[in-house]
Amino acid sequence: MEITNVSEYQEIAKQKLPKMAYDYYASGAEDQWTLHENRFAFTQILFRPRILIDVSKIDMTTTVLGFKISMPIMIAPTAFQKMAHPEGEYATARAASAAGTIMTLSSWATSSVEEVASTGPGIRFFQLYVYKDRNVVAQLVRRAERAGFKAIALTVDTPRLGRREADIKNRFTLPPFLTLKNFEGLDLGKMDQADDSGLASYVAGQIDRSLSWKDVKWLQTITTLPILVKGVLTAEDTRIAVEAGAAGIIVSNHGARQLDYVPATIMALEEVVKAAQGRVPVFLDGGVRRGTDVFKALALGASGIFIGRPVVFSLAAEGEAGVRKVLSMLRDEFELTMALSGCRSLKEITRDHIVTEWDSPHPRPAPRL
Repeated sequence: MEITNVSEYQEIAKQKLPKMAYDYYASGAEDQWTLHENRFAFTQILFRPRILIDVSKIDMTTTVLGFKISMPIMIAPTAFQKMAHPEGEYATARAASAAGTIMTLSSWATSSVEEVASTGPGIRFFQLYVYKDRNVVAQLVRRAERAGFKAIALTVDTPRLGRREADIKNRFTLPPFLTLKNFEGLDLGKMDQADDSGLASYVAGQIDRSLSWKDVKWLQTITTLPILVKGVLTAEDTRIAVEAGAAGIIVSNHGARQLDYVPATIMALEEVVKAAQGRVPVFLDGGVRRGTDVFKALALGASGIFIGRPVVFSLAAEGEAGVRKVLSMLRDEFELTMALSGCRSLKEITRDHIVTEWDSPHPRPAPRL
């Protein structure tokens, strides 16, 4: 079957992967309402294309934290990529580098920061979970710096792991041949079997539930790398993040895997952008499957987007070639959307190019007398 869009990889991954691995990647928290909403919300935004504009040349390049990339489409951190394919994070790193974009490596990668750095040049960010043992955190951040990573994406929405019922049913744990490579030398690389989800038990044992805004400041004392705060959904937290010295914000609901019934990230985006007031860039992850989605996010004020599940599904289906194809398809669709909307560069994409269902107040029925 010829793959013509990003979403088609999910069905192939479902057929190829063991049930426990596929369910881990695919599922969301509890009722999975937010999981479905992350996709559905994009359908509530329509285009207002402009016509008769010379779109013979289109420039999709942009700058993120001072680094020039080929397009505003980047790779989000996803854990345990070798569960999808033996090459895992190596393949993803090479695909991102070939596409001229940024890869974010998960703390819970099945390849270490040093191993990913060894795949060759590329702009890479490191996603950080804060462990109870702060020496572990400091050590990890120093290793990421030494390995040439350019920013820290601090995940702030996981003091506890969301209730992912598929993982509970499957008694999820890492396959015995895989470890959390970044923690191997610290005796934290193995995940034990548990009565429910092995990952939930691991998080309960290791991740610091007391994480607070003061720790964002603490992190700045141990690294010179810019810190992106990942997991922001409200104006209130946006303002605090900016005050705390965040270099940027990632509007994220953790792929709908944490608190169910939070809004889709595309719905929360504009509130965050308005609160940031241009002081820091705002990015989005969650639900992006089309170039049209990328355009909609940028029209609502995002400086770029990150993709997660499309990477692991395409990795499972076709390895590095799959990830390359996902990035290429999204790029081509995004370029086409720009052309058909009359935009020649990212700065020409404005709020006027879209209309959302929440733009006009719904007419209220007249009261009965």
